[in-house]
Amino acid sequence: MMSATLTFARKRGLDTETWLQRLIVAAGVLFLLIALLMPLTTMLVKSLQNTAGEFIGLSNFVAYFSNAALTQSILNSLNIAIWTTVIVVSTAFVFAYALTRSGMVGKKGFRILTMLPLFAPSLLPALSMIYLFGNQGILKDWLPVDSIYGPVGIVMGLSFWAFPHALMILITAFSNSDARLYEAAKSMKTPPWRVFLTVTLPSVRYGLINTIFVIFTLTITDFGVAKVIGGQYNVLATDIYKQVVGQQNFQMGAVVSVILLLPALVSFIVERRVQRHQSAQLSSRAVPLQPQKSPLRDALLALFCTLVCGFLLLVVGMAVYASFITFWPYNMELSLNNYRFDMMDGGGWASYFNSLQMSAWTAVIGTAVIFLVAYMSEKIKPMPTARKLLQLLAMLPMAVPGIVLGLAYIFFFNHPQNPFNAIYGTMAILVLNTLVHFYTVCHLTAVTSLKQIDGEFEAVSASLKVPFYTTLRRVTLPLALPSVLDISVYLFVNAMTTVSAVVFLYSADTTLASVAVLHMDEAGDIAPAAAMAVLLMLTSLAAKTLHWLISHQILQRTQRWRQC
Repeated sequence: MMSATLTFARKRGLDTETWLQRLIVAAGVLFLLIALLMPLTTMLVKSLQNTAGEFIGLSNFVAYFSNAALTQSILNSLNIAIWTTVIVVSTAFVFAYALTRSGMVGKKGFRILTMLPLFAPSLLPALSMIYLFGNQGILKDWLPVDSIYGPVGIVMGLSFWAFPHALMILITAFSNSDARLYEAAKSMKTPPWRVFLTVTLPSVRYGLINTIFVIFTLTITDFGVAKVIGGQYNVLATDIYKQVVGQQNFQMGAVVSVILLLPALVSFIVERRVQRHQSAQLSSRAVPLQPQKSPLRDALLALFCTLVCGFLLLVVGMAVYASFITFWPYNMELSLNNYRFDMMDGGGWASYFNSLQMSAWTAVIGTAVIFLVAYMSEKIKPMPTARKLLQLLAMLPMAVPGIVLGLAYIFFFNHPQNPFNAIYGTMAILVLNTLVHFYTVCHLTAVTSLKQIDGEFEAVSASLKVPFYTTLRRVTLPLALPSVLDISVYLFVNAMTTVSAVVFLYSADTTLASVAVLHMDEAGDIAPAAAMAVLLMLTSLAAKTLHWLISHQILQRTQRWRQC
């Protein structure tokens, strides 16, 4: 097959290197078509069919909107997403301002603490809320409503989980400011509130808008928090799970998935249009802004940051503490009984080791695939149309909720006539699904790194007749090594903690720890579920620590030129 393709390329007047470049670009496009676009298309077709596979048009959608209980989930999802977005964005805005524009002490400590939710599965804050504010919670009397099981619990859990995502974007937005604008305002004796409205707010408006859309999308599509602590308060993501797992109604599950996909797509499109109109905030003559000390302001901001970090530590600490309690609330002695996973539902310790295996494969294979595809789309000249299509397909996974992608994989890969049917129910489909689910962020990271590498490297290599793969191996990859390591640890951590994307795809031999948390909670084993969630968080922290050690040891030797 390879020799026949090479012979065809030679007849077309293509040299071996150009043929190989085109082959890799075409393979990248084909990969994303098979792993993303075709499953979503299959799911859309399923939503227009009955259980016998006959085309019935929009009848399933009519039936859905005729059911008041189901349509209420749309309003519930919007309500949760709006409230969470308002709380998270406003809190992260003040926190990011404190870290970048104040002279308060302890900034590094505050910044490290805000990273904790990134390493925890979304199920962990929901479980922690049960121990804090549940029917037997230690802070139950502090709750201003009758029950934590409902919208209040969902919003609190999602606020914990989404906060660091908002903070990272806003810190970047606040960091890009020109001190000359503030000096001009000061010389004109402009009041602080007016400086904030006319200088600070306009300088971060695009970052703020992006944050709003990112948090809205994350929260309206989340499955884990609502499943654990939602009670009878149904949202779209849990409706999909109930239709598929509870009622085996796959067609209605496809209908709800299409509906859930729409707000995510709209948010994604609007966010991309906002980015397109974003202008540079810093010119070549800009002066970096140095925060000025103000005792009263700094003290108030430090108090605010302390309260926020206190809440984050309370949630994490409660989950850790509860995982060691023998039998809450009747036997409060500390023990390791809850870590005896082989005696619980969910797959036991095997599910944890399956998660390690899946995460490792996702990190290794995903990093190689994503970086190679990004390199071909950014640095290679042939097939401009195919490369544009590749870039478009690489952006789409960000707009697809994990639970929607998982259901789409059932429809596509479980079909007996699909030649890829063999991977269904294996570790391979879990790796593929997780890789595609987190593809976009990694692709953007790789592309950003590659854009910083001067194109003259490739030009000089071409003039010297050096193959592109030699340049990639000996020049580009070493230069982009920090980003490659970032991509690998991002994939590993997210693969360890994801639940929505894989909840439909595991088999008896490939149960995962994140799904085991869900099943233990369903079985009433809340403490073991918290223990498994804590174990996932500790594993993710260990992976990040290892990444830090590699970055500060190996990279100090291989990237010494950056310090010159």
